[in-house]
Amino acid sequence: MAALKQEVLLLLAVALLVSCGAMTSDILYRLPEEQPPNTLIGSLAADRGLPDTGHLYKLEVGSPFLRVDGKTGDIYTTEVPVDRETLRDCRNLMDGDKCFLEFEVSITDMANGIGSGPRLIEGRIEVLDINDNTPQFSSPILTLSIPENTHIGALFSIPMATDRDSGSNGVAEYTLSTGPDADQLFGLQVAVDSDEKLPQLVVMGNLDREKKDSYDLNIRVVDGGRPARASSALLRVTVTDQNDNAPKFERSHYEAELQENSPPGHSVLQVRANDADTGTNGDIDYLLHQVSETVQRLLRIDRSTGIIYVKGLVDREEESFLKFFVAAKDRGPNSKSSKVLVTIDVRDQNDNAPAIEIRGIGLVTHHDGVANISEDMPIGTPVALVQVSDRDEGENAVVTCVVAGDVPFQLRPASESANDRKRKYFLQTTTLLDYERVKYYRIEIVAVDSGNPALSSTNALKVQVTDMNDNTPNFSPALLEVDFAEGNQAGDKVLDIVATDADSGTNAELAYSIIELSATKLFEIDVNTGEVRVKNLLDREETERYEFRVAAADKGVPSKTGTATVAVNVLDRNDNDPKFMLNGYSFSVIENMPPLNPVGIVTVTDNDQGENARVRLFVEPDNGKFLIQNGTGTILSSISFDREKESTYTFRLKAIDAGDPPRSSYVGVTINVLDENDNAPYVTRPANSSYTYMSPGTALDTQVEVVEAEDIDSGPNAELVYTIEGGNPYDLFHISPSSGEITLAQEFTGKHNGLHRLVVRVRDRGKPPRHTTALVHVFVNDTKSNVSLIEVLVGHSLYTPLDRDIAGDPNYALAQRSNILYGSLAGIAGVILVIVAVVVIRHRLQKDTKSGYQAGKKESKDLYAPKQGPKNGKGKKIKKGKAPKPTKPPEEDEEAGLQKGLKFNLINDNVNDSPRIHLPLNYPQGSPDLGRHYRSNSPLPSIQLQPQSPSASKKHQVVQDLPATNTFVGTGDNNSTGSDQYSDYSYKANPPKYSSKQVGDYANTAVYHRDIRWTDQVW
Repeated sequence: MAALKQEVLLLLAVALLVSCGAMTSDILYRLPEEQPPNTLIGSLAADRGLPDTGHLYKLEVGSPFLRVDGKTGDIYTTEVPVDRETLRDCRNLMDGDKCFLEFEVSITDMANGIGSGPRLIEGRIEVLDINDNTPQFSSPILTLSIPENTHIGALFSIPMATDRDSGSNGVAEYTLSTGPDADQLFGLQVAVDSDEKLPQLVVMGNLDREKKDSYDLNIRVVDGGRPARASSALLRVTVTDQNDNAPKFERSHYEAELQENSPPGHSVLQVRANDADTGTNGDIDYLLHQVSETVQRLLRIDRSTGIIYVKGLVDREEESFLKFFVAAKDRGPNSKSSKVLVTIDVRDQNDNAPAIEIRGIGLVTHHDGVANISEDMPIGTPVALVQVSDRDEGENAVVTCVVAGDVPFQLRPASESANDRKRKYFLQTTTLLDYERVKYYRIEIVAVDSGNPALSSTNALKVQVTDMNDNTPNFSPALLEVDFAEGNQAGDKVLDIVATDADSGTNAELAYSIIELSATKLFEIDVNTGEVRVKNLLDREETERYEFRVAAADKGVPSKTGTATVAVNVLDRNDNDPKFMLNGYSFSVIENMPPLNPVGIVTVTDNDQGENARVRLFVEPDNGKFLIQNGTGTILSSISFDREKESTYTFRLKAIDAGDPPRSSYVGVTINVLDENDNAPYVTRPANSSYTYMSPGTALDTQVEVVEAEDIDSGPNAELVYTIEGGNPYDLFHISPSSGEITLAQEFTGKHNGLHRLVVRVRDRGKPPRHTTALVHVFVNDTKSNVSLIEVLVGHSLYTPLDRDIAGDPNYALAQRSNILYGSLAGIAGVILVIVAVVVIRHRLQKDTKSGYQAGKKESKDLYAPKQGPKNGKGKKIKKGKAPKPTKPPEEDEEAGLQKGLKFNLINDNVNDSPRIHLPLNYPQGSPDLGRHYRSNSPLPSIQLQPQSPSASKKHQVVQDLPATNTFVGTGDNNSTGSDQYSDYSYKANPPKYSSKQVGDYANTAVYHRDIRWTDQVW
């Protein structure tokens, strides 16, 4: 297939070269057969030097195999393939004859119109053969009889194969395939006669019928195409008894002439053959050998005489040349045969009258034998193309053609080519036509040939003169305006439009239409009356005014059209509810915003017009908290917002228009109150007076306590961060910033025994942030048997300035040095000290039991009066002479209320003395009676209660932003808490707000007396 495509492309290239070099008087193209649709054959505009614009090209002859581009004159193939073997004019071509396909194209100058007259171009396309047919034998099984005594080298003709292709694509070669038994007996020889290849079987060995009477051989035929096509047939050779001689014709080629229309039985010629044998071997029978269907239909041969007779009607116009073979065969038992070529030339008779074909030309078309032409056409306007032809030849085909009668038309040669057998004429006007005088003409054309006798024929054409449509329909006025209310029904009438036309007849018959396709979706117009109706519901809110054009076209040829504009003004009805821009509104406001400030703006629209679109707004329910301004849609608040009291407000807005009847709609409004950081965090756990007991051997990462706090604000204002601000100098403890969990970060050592007070700050993430302070007490010791002492230490911590770290035993280092000194003494006096300790403890226990606190009993003596100073006089004295500190601001005094209620001095007069705790005798109302508590329950007799000295009240004031009720001493369990968990300071929805100054604000203010410290022996 690739080779075939290359051959086709080469042939197309040759075709274009030939077309470019063709004579201007006759166009010749070359085209390989069987080309696909839309294959370009040639360009008339380019090849003839014609313009490719402003001209109309029309194919007059050549359909259905060809088509012409109307603008460029390019000629293309169509869906109907051009098959060289099936074209009518190419069926009976002799070898070497060319096959042509004729075409005609008319060219009309569109600038000058029909009146300028078209030009007619004639051309031919040489159809080139391609190898699209396979050579075939007459039968798949061929038989050949050979006598057994045939001498070596004898030749026997094999039936030829035929190929519908021609030239090099025809039969090229034969090959013979034999079996092992016939390989040495037969061969193949191909003879050439008149460009035909005749296969012949060559006897190469002795044949013995008694050994084998038949041989099956394979003969193959191949054509010369690229790629080649081939087929095969079975050649069966029968060995017969001896028959010495084959018939032999007197001539090698017989030729004859036959007059067409010869009657059946007319003898054409006689063929003769002789046979040297005698008897039946010398008797000969004649027969037509492998002839075509045409020859079988037209001729027959006498079997005995060899005379060829006419069998059917011979028409030269159908078959002008006959070529076939006649075979002579003897009658012996093993008959032999030979064949001879016969050619018959059919001679013409004047048996065909001229044929007159009348067809449209260019823009003039014919329908049912009628040509329409306008009365305003100029002189010389072609009406039709007349083609006169005669199928005869020679003088019999020379035709004369005239227009009969007195009509204003004549024939003018249409082509420059001189073809006696086929002539073309333009039938054109000789004068101006007048529709009012003659409306139609019958034109008769007569054609006479030059035969003897002459034959003639006639054909007629009816020319219809049409009225010139020279008036355009007119609308008055050109703008038609109408008011039309919305909310209509489909089919309601809008208006009537009327146009007039000054022409008559069909030229004055008008058809109305709407020009814009978009308008036809809403409006329709009666094509005959011009009544305009609405097809759908009109909505003024969608479109207030419609404008579209209408046309009135007359029925003239060509039609003329007048136009007008229709304007429909759509009037409003109250058919739309007021519409809020959103389905719901949500606004956010900052709390504490003063009243009568804008909260938000809503937008409401009404697609109606005028009073129907005037909208008023109302708040529902109207509880006085909000109001709305009509006109602006602004929502105002009449209250001040407190998010902690109410965080969300919801209500509806009602919009009502002023239509009749009015229409309304509703929308929901939500007011979200945004939080301000106006609340400080407050601690819910632990109480400031509680403590946690831990053993010195506690493992790392053990949970010590969890500080829990809350903030009634929201968002970042309620997100809390926990930090340890003081009381952790050894980094023993770590607190989680997010959860407030305090864990052990370092292992305890001896110096860490004692009470630890962690100052924890709880801060929110507001801007600016707010904070509060919590105290977390941790008591580290091997045991906690002396709970009262622990509680006293915790109470002491509550009134110790926050910038002072309480973190274990402060005299631990001194005690270590003392241990070295007294180590030796301890060993010597161990036994004595044990005995003394037992006696002293028993004595103390008895004394505490007798002096315990009894409810309702008035105490007459302070059993715990302060001891006299130590005898050795080594106790440290309080420094004197220091200038008093300036008086604190009133707000600091107010915030220091907690520590004003409980003030104390720890005076370490002697290293060996127990600590002295100076507690006030006047307690705040509602606070626990710590004096009675310690007198009745404290196991340590060294604790003495003293009245508060005037100087101490000023020197030891500590400001803490802590509730006073958080000073109650816990019960001493591992996670003890104060009674404030059940006091008035428990969690409330809206707790009282604290002062702006927090405990941490005083962390760096040293307001305590410098001589007040923990005694050496805390425990």
